[in-house]
Amino acid sequence: MPYTKRRRLVSSAVAVALGATALAACGSSSDDDGAASGPVTLTYWSWAPGMDKVVDLWNKGPGKEQQITVTVKKQASGDTLVTKILTAHKAGKAPDLVQAEYQALPTLVSNDALADISGEVGDAKKEFADGVWQQTTLGTDAVYAVPQDIGPMMFFYREDLFEQYKLTVPTTWDEFADTARKLKKAAPGKDLTTFSANDSGLFAGLAQQAGAQWWTTSGDTWKVGINDAATKKVAEFWGGLVEEGAIDNQPMYTPAWNKALDTGQQIAWVSAVWAPGTLTTAAPATKGKWAMAPLPQWTKGENRTGSWGGSSTAVTTDSTHKDAAATFAAWLNTDARALNALAKESGIYPASTAAQTSGAFAAPPEFFANQPDFYTKAAEIAETTAPSAWGPNVNVAYTTFKNAFGAAAKNKSDFTAALDAMQEDTVADLKKQGFGVAE
Repeated sequence: MPYTKRRRLVSSAVAVALGATALAACGSSSDDDGAASGPVTLTYWSWAPGMDKVVDLWNKGPGKEQQITVTVKKQASGDTLVTKILTAHKAGKAPDLVQAEYQALPTLVSNDALADISGEVGDAKKEFADGVWQQTTLGTDAVYAVPQDIGPMMFFYREDLFEQYKLTVPTTWDEFADTARKLKKAAPGKDLTTFSANDSGLFAGLAQQAGAQWWTTSGDTWKVGINDAATKKVAEFWGGLVEEGAIDNQPMYTPAWNKALDTGQQIAWVSAVWAPGTLTTAAPATKGKWAMAPLPQWTKGENRTGSWGGSSTAVTTDSTHKDAAATFAAWLNTDARALNALAKESGIYPASTAAQTSGAFAAPPEFFANQPDFYTKAAEIAETTAPSAWGPNVNVAYTTFKNAFGAAAKNKSDFTAALDAMQEDTVADLKKQGFGVAE
């Protein structure tokens, strides 16, 4: 069904009934049917390491029984893969299945690259937390992917150094700021943590926890709220700590950052459930000295977290075997054997709630052997994931974040001005692409 970008709207928070209906109709336009007789061969683009070994389980088991064979084609991740999918789709040659980050779904859907598979996988909703499932529906009645892995955010801290400096694990962001100041007073050469602008997902997740809605729809137009009140609160909080010198302002993932963690110069990290893997490489000397707790809250007694990372399995509109592809996508992300293999071979933290405390997650990460309930606590936190609100040009917002916030952190200048730059660039890009934008 031909339609303009103005009609290809999809909201990550709310959808107008007419728009949702139009999207569902277009996403379901494939004349496939996986019920066709004879063997079916599907192609799956994925960047996850070891995915071919996981898919072998399907091909030798359920796939063999159903005569559905899946072939994995290893890809780069991030914007590179999104661009490749869109290029292939324009030529009508996209693969049957793609691994897609949650923030990429609106871009792919707005370009009519992903099929609505609600009729095939709708029953899988019960396997996932509401805030996770919502990321694949984009606020509509359609379902554009099956959640695969997630990155609920948490607070990681050096348990031994918190004890040494008589620090209490903060439960609110005000307490977090006080803890940073108390440490700086007791040990001027140490920092509680750093504000880093080289990974946009961290800031996006913190804004999500605060209730931000960066992209929504209003009538037949997009509304951008990157500099909304919730996000301004987050920007002002972190900018204030950087300006007063209560925390460091250096980027993550550098040799200097690794050393700061490994030597105890930085004693905490606001991160996500995948942090143990990073710490194993960045700070090997600190094994067994860290602990994990829920993110501090903006209001005492609240219980919500943001998400940093995660991806899904989607079926493209170019697939002529939509039913078969959707069947595989559901198996991959809900079957116990598949999920255990994904954890072992690909190192993912599953979106499926049942898998978060069983199989590979029955015991804590080796780096956190001192915290036996690590994954039990992580699963409880994951259930509190706040709804997201992604739009069709996340890449533009993220690029501006890295540039504007990177400069603001380095210069200890106004973070709200950097936030306004994100807003302006994102709105300008949407208009340039031909989307309607509500002012």
